[in-house]
Amino acid sequence: MAGKLFLVGTPIGNLGDLSPRAAETLERVDFIAAEDTRVSLKLLNYLELKKPMVSYYEHNARESGERIISRLLNGESCALVTDAGMPAISDPGEALVELCAQAGIEVAAVPGPSAVVTALALSALPTGRFTFEGFLSVTRKTRLEHLEGLKNETRTMVFYEAPHKLRATLQDLLDTFGADRAVSLCREMTKLHEEVQRTTLGEAVNWYQENDPRGEYVLVVAGAAETVKMADPDGALKRASELTDSGLSARDAVRQAAQEYNVNRSELYRSFMQLRNAE
Repeated sequence: MAGKLFLVGTPIGNLGDLSPRAAETLERVDFIAAEDTRVSLKLLNYLELKKPMVSYYEHNARESGERIISRLLNGESCALVTDAGMPAISDPGEALVELCAQAGIEVAAVPGPSAVVTALALSALPTGRFTFEGFLSVTRKTRLEHLEGLKNETRTMVFYEAPHKLRATLQDLLDTFGADRAVSLCREMTKLHEEVQRTTLGEAVNWYQENDPRGEYVLVVAGAAETVKMADPDGALKRASELTDSGLSARDAVRQAAQEYNVNRSELYRSFMQLRNAE
Protein backbone atom coordinates (compact mmCIF):
# COMPACT_ATOMS: atom_id res chain seq x y z
CA MET A 1 0.00 0.00 0.00
CA ALA A 2 1.35 3.43 -1.00
CA GLY A 3 2.36 5.96 1.60
CA LYS A 4 1.16 9.53 1.85
CA LEU A 5 2.65 12.94 1.10
CA PHE A 6 1.96 15.73 3.61
CA LEU A 7 2.37 19.37 2.56
CA VAL A 8 3.38 21.01 5.82
CA GLY A 9 3.22 24.79 6.18
CA THR A 10 6.15 26.17 8.18
CA PRO A 11 6.69 29.58 9.83
CA ILE A 12 7.60 32.53 7.61
CA GLY A 13 9.67 34.04 10.39
CA ASN A 14 8.41 33.40 13.90
CA LEU A 15 8.88 29.76 14.96
CA GLY A 16 6.00 30.17 17.39
CA ASP A 17 3.62 30.14 14.41
CA LEU A 18 4.20 26.42 13.75
CA SER A 19 0.93 24.62 14.44
CA PRO A 20 0.69 21.63 16.82
CA ARG A 21 -0.63 19.55 13.91
CA ALA A 22 2.39 20.48 11.78
CA ALA A 23 4.76 19.48 14.59
CA GLU A 24 2.89 16.20 15.08
CA THR A 25 3.04 15.44 11.35
CA LEU A 26 6.78 16.09 11.17
CA GLU A 27 7.27 13.70 14.08
CA ARG A 28 5.07 10.98 12.61
CA VAL A 29 6.29 10.76 8.98
CA ASP A 30 9.10 8.44 7.88
CA PHE A 31 11.14 11.19 6.24
CA ILE A 32 11.10 14.87 5.31
CA ALA A 33 11.70 16.42 1.88
CA ALA A 34 13.14 19.89 2.43
CA GLU A 35 13.95 22.84 0.18
CA ASP A 36 17.11 23.46 2.21
CA THR A 37 17.96 20.78 4.76
CA ARG A 38 20.07 23.26 6.77
CA VAL A 39 17.08 25.57 7.26
CA SER A 40 14.76 22.67 8.11
CA LEU A 41 17.30 21.28 10.56
CA LYS A 42 16.90 24.45 12.64
CA LEU A 43 13.16 23.83 12.76
CA LEU A 44 13.67 20.19 13.79
CA ASN A 45 16.13 21.25 16.48
CA TYR A 46 13.53 23.72 17.77
CA LEU A 47 11.06 20.82 17.99
CA GLU A 48 13.74 18.50 19.43
CA LEU A 49 13.13 16.05 16.61
CA LYS A 50 15.53 13.83 14.68
CA LYS A 51 14.19 12.77 11.31
CA PRO A 52 15.78 11.58 8.03
CA MET A 53 15.76 14.37 5.44
CA VAL A 54 16.20 14.49 1.67
CA SER A 55 16.83 17.57 -0.43
CA TYR A 56 14.09 18.67 -2.81
CA TYR A 57 14.45 22.04 -4.56
CA GLU A 58 14.17 23.62 -8.00
CA HIS A 59 17.38 22.27 -9.53
CA ASN A 60 17.03 18.67 -8.36
CA ALA A 61 13.23 18.41 -8.42
CA ARG A 62 13.11 15.88 -11.25
CA GLU A 63 15.63 13.36 -9.86
CA SER A 64 14.72 13.84 -6.22
CA GLY A 65 11.01 13.80 -7.04
CA GLU A 66 11.31 10.38 -8.69
CA ARG A 67 13.14 8.99 -5.65
CA ILE A 68 10.51 10.40 -3.28
CA ILE A 69 7.70 8.91 -5.38
CA SER A 70 9.45 5.53 -5.31
CA ARG A 71 9.65 5.61 -1.53
CA LEU A 72 6.02 6.67 -1.24
CA LEU A 73 4.95 3.81 -3.51
CA ASN A 74 6.85 1.46 -1.21
CA GLY A 75 4.68 2.57 1.70
CA GLU A 76 6.72 5.31 3.38
CA SER A 77 5.18 8.63 4.39
CA CYS A 78 6.82 11.98 3.65
CA ALA A 79 6.41 15.58 4.78
CA LEU A 80 7.29 18.21 2.19
CA VAL A 81 8.47 21.52 3.65
CA THR A 82 9.79 24.70 2.13
CA ASP A 83 12.11 27.17 3.86
CA ALA A 84 9.13 29.31 4.84
CA GLY A 85 5.40 29.17 4.24
CA MET A 86 3.22 26.74 2.35
CA PRO A 87 4.93 24.26 0.02
CA ALA A 88 3.78 23.96 -3.61
CA ILE A 89 2.80 27.66 -3.79
CA SER A 90 5.24 29.46 -6.11
CA ASP A 91 7.47 26.52 -5.24
CA PRO A 92 8.79 23.35 -6.99
CA GLY A 93 6.60 21.31 -4.66
CA GLU A 94 3.79 21.74 -7.18
CA ALA A 95 5.64 19.30 -9.48
CA LEU A 96 5.82 16.70 -6.69
CA VAL A 97 2.09 17.03 -6.04
CA GLU A 98 1.49 16.47 -9.77
CA LEU A 99 3.67 13.34 -9.72
CA CYS A 100 1.71 12.04 -6.75
CA ALA A 101 -1.57 12.65 -8.56
CA GLN A 102 -0.31 10.76 -11.59
CA ALA A 103 0.86 7.85 -9.43
CA GLY A 104 -2.34 7.70 -7.37
CA ILE A 105 -0.55 8.69 -4.16
CA GLU A 106 -2.64 10.48 -1.54
CA VAL A 107 -1.63 14.06 -0.72
CA ALA A 108 -2.78 15.90 2.42
CA ALA A 109 -2.24 19.55 3.35
CA VAL A 110 -1.30 20.69 6.83
CA PRO A 111 -1.98 24.42 6.41
CA GLY A 112 0.33 26.99 7.87
CA PRO A 113 1.58 30.56 7.52
CA SER A 114 1.50 32.14 4.07
CA ALA A 115 3.36 35.30 3.09
CA VAL A 116 0.72 36.09 0.45
CA VAL A 117 -2.31 36.25 2.72
CA THR A 118 -0.32 37.76 5.59
CA ALA A 119 0.80 40.65 3.39
CA LEU A 120 -2.70 41.11 1.98
CA ALA A 121 -4.15 41.33 5.47
CA LEU A 122 -1.60 43.99 6.43
CA SER A 123 -1.77 45.98 3.19
CA ALA A 124 -4.94 48.05 3.79
CA LEU A 125 -5.75 47.42 0.11
CA PRO A 126 -8.81 45.54 -1.24
CA THR A 127 -8.52 41.81 -0.50
CA GLY A 128 -11.80 40.41 -1.85
CA ARG A 129 -10.21 39.66 -5.23
CA PHE A 130 -6.48 39.43 -5.84
CA THR A 131 -3.92 37.85 -8.14
CA PHE A 132 -0.65 36.31 -6.92
CA GLU A 133 2.18 36.88 -9.38
CA GLY A 134 5.10 35.40 -7.42
CA PHE A 135 8.65 36.46 -8.30
CA LEU A 136 9.13 38.57 -11.42
CA SER A 137 11.79 37.52 -13.92
CA VAL A 138 15.38 38.67 -13.43
CA THR A 139 15.43 39.51 -17.16
CA ARG A 140 14.10 43.04 -17.60
CA LYS A 141 12.46 42.39 -20.98
CA THR A 142 10.52 39.41 -19.62
CA ARG A 143 9.69 41.32 -16.44
CA LEU A 144 8.27 44.26 -18.41
CA GLU A 145 6.24 41.93 -20.64
CA HIS A 146 4.78 40.32 -17.52
CA LEU A 147 3.86 43.70 -16.05
CA GLU A 148 2.44 44.98 -19.33
CA GLY A 149 0.02 42.06 -19.26
CA LEU A 150 -1.19 43.32 -15.86
CA LYS A 151 -1.59 46.97 -16.89
CA ASN A 152 -5.40 46.82 -16.86
CA GLU A 153 -5.70 44.31 -13.99
CA THR A 154 -8.32 45.61 -11.56
CA ARG A 155 -7.61 43.07 -8.80
CA THR A 156 -5.02 43.69 -6.10
CA MET A 157 -1.67 42.20 -7.18
CA VAL A 158 0.86 40.45 -4.94
CA PHE A 159 4.54 40.01 -5.80
CA TYR A 160 7.52 38.48 -3.99
CA GLU A 161 10.84 40.32 -4.20
CA ALA A 162 14.39 39.96 -2.91
CA PRO A 163 16.17 43.04 -1.53
CA HIS A 164 18.85 43.18 -4.25
CA LYS A 165 16.17 43.40 -6.97
CA LEU A 166 13.73 45.71 -5.17
CA ARG A 167 14.86 49.02 -6.67
CA ALA A 168 14.69 47.74 -10.26
CA THR A 169 11.31 46.13 -9.69
CA LEU A 170 9.81 49.24 -8.10
CA GLN A 171 11.00 51.32 -11.04
CA ASP A 172 9.43 48.89 -13.52
CA LEU A 173 6.19 48.87 -11.53
CA LEU A 174 6.17 52.68 -11.59
CA ASP A 175 6.86 52.78 -15.35
CA THR A 176 3.98 50.37 -15.96
CA PHE A 177 1.33 51.42 -13.44
CA GLY A 178 2.20 55.07 -12.75
CA ALA A 179 3.64 56.97 -9.80
CA ASP A 180 0.29 57.42 -8.02
CA ARG A 181 -0.58 53.70 -7.79
CA ALA A 182 -0.90 52.57 -4.17
CA VAL A 183 1.51 49.93 -2.89
CA SER A 184 2.19 48.26 0.46
CA LEU A 185 5.72 46.99 0.98
CA CYS A 186 5.63 44.24 3.61
CA ARG A 187 9.09 43.42 4.93
CA GLU A 188 10.32 40.69 7.28
CA MET A 189 6.80 39.64 8.24
CA THR A 190 6.41 37.99 11.68
CA LYS A 191 10.12 38.66 12.38
CA LEU A 192 11.69 41.08 14.84
CA HIS A 193 12.03 43.90 12.30
CA GLU A 194 8.63 43.49 10.60
CA GLU A 195 7.63 46.64 8.74
CA VAL A 196 4.79 47.68 6.43
CA GLN A 197 5.13 50.79 4.25
CA ARG A 198 1.80 51.92 2.81
CA THR A 199 2.63 54.44 0.12
CA THR A 200 2.64 55.02 -3.66
CA LEU A 201 5.00 53.63 -6.27
CA GLY A 202 6.47 57.10 -6.85
CA GLU A 203 7.18 57.63 -3.17
CA ALA A 204 8.55 54.09 -2.80
CA VAL A 205 11.02 54.60 -5.65
CA ASN A 206 12.21 57.86 -4.09
CA TRP A 207 12.53 56.28 -0.64
CA TYR A 208 14.69 53.41 -1.83
CA GLN A 209 16.95 55.69 -3.80
CA GLU A 210 18.03 57.04 -0.42
CA ASN A 211 17.60 53.90 1.72
CA ASP A 212 18.96 50.38 1.27
CA PRO A 213 16.40 47.55 0.97
CA ARG A 214 16.74 45.03 3.79
CA GLY A 215 15.08 41.64 4.17
CA GLU A 216 12.56 39.79 2.02
CA TYR A 217 9.64 41.77 0.63
CA VAL A 218 6.07 41.09 -0.39
CA LEU A 219 4.71 43.89 -2.58
CA VAL A 220 0.95 44.41 -2.59
CA VAL A 221 -0.04 46.70 -5.47
CA ALA A 222 -3.49 48.22 -5.95
CA GLY A 223 -5.31 47.20 -9.11
CA ALA A 224 -6.30 49.60 -11.86
CA ALA A 225 -9.46 51.64 -11.34
CA GLU A 226 -12.42 50.03 -13.08
CA THR A 227 -13.63 52.04 -16.03
CA VAL A 228 -17.19 53.24 -15.57
CA LYS A 229 -19.09 53.51 -18.85
CA MET A 230 -21.11 56.67 -19.34
CA ALA A 231 -24.80 56.04 -19.91
CA ASP A 232 -25.78 56.52 -23.55
CA PRO A 233 -29.57 56.05 -24.01
CA ASP A 234 -29.54 57.09 -27.68
CA GLY A 235 -26.68 54.73 -28.47
CA ALA A 236 -28.43 51.92 -26.61
CA LEU A 237 -31.66 52.46 -28.57
CA LYS A 238 -29.79 52.35 -31.86
CA ARG A 239 -27.89 49.26 -30.79
CA ALA A 240 -31.09 47.46 -29.76
CA SER A 241 -32.52 48.12 -33.22
CA GLU A 242 -29.39 46.74 -34.86
CA LEU A 243 -29.55 43.60 -32.74
CA THR A 244 -33.19 42.92 -33.54
CA ASP A 245 -32.45 43.42 -37.24
CA SER A 246 -29.77 40.74 -36.89
CA GLY A 247 -32.31 38.28 -35.50
CA LEU A 248 -32.36 38.72 -31.71
CA SER A 249 -35.66 39.00 -29.88
CA ALA A 250 -36.61 42.41 -28.54
CA ARG A 251 -35.96 41.36 -24.94
CA ASP A 252 -32.54 39.84 -25.70
CA ALA A 253 -31.57 42.84 -27.82
CA VAL A 254 -32.54 45.29 -25.08
CA ARG A 255 -30.73 43.25 -22.43
CA GLN A 256 -27.48 43.28 -24.40
CA ALA A 257 -27.74 46.94 -25.44
CA ALA A 258 -28.52 48.07 -21.89
CA GLN A 259 -25.38 46.31 -20.64
CA GLU A 260 -23.16 47.68 -23.41
CA TYR A 261 -24.33 51.29 -22.99
CA ASN A 262 -24.84 51.32 -19.20
CA VAL A 263 -28.53 52.21 -19.21
CA ASN A 264 -31.54 50.96 -17.25
CA ARG A 265 -32.94 47.92 -19.04
CA SER A 266 -36.59 48.57 -18.19
CA GLU A 267 -36.45 52.17 -19.38
CA LEU A 268 -34.67 51.13 -22.56
CA TYR A 269 -37.29 48.45 -23.22
CA ARG A 270 -40.12 51.00 -22.89
CA SER A 271 -38.36 53.44 -25.23
CA PHE A 272 -37.59 50.67 -27.69
CA MET A 273 -41.18 49.39 -27.81
CA GLN A 274 -42.47 52.96 -28.24
CA LEU A 275 -40.10 53.37 -31.18
CA ARG A 276 -41.20 50.07 -32.70
CA ASN A 277 -44.91 50.90 -32.30
CA ALA A 278 -44.39 54.29 -33.91
CA GLU A 279 -42.80 52.81 -37.03
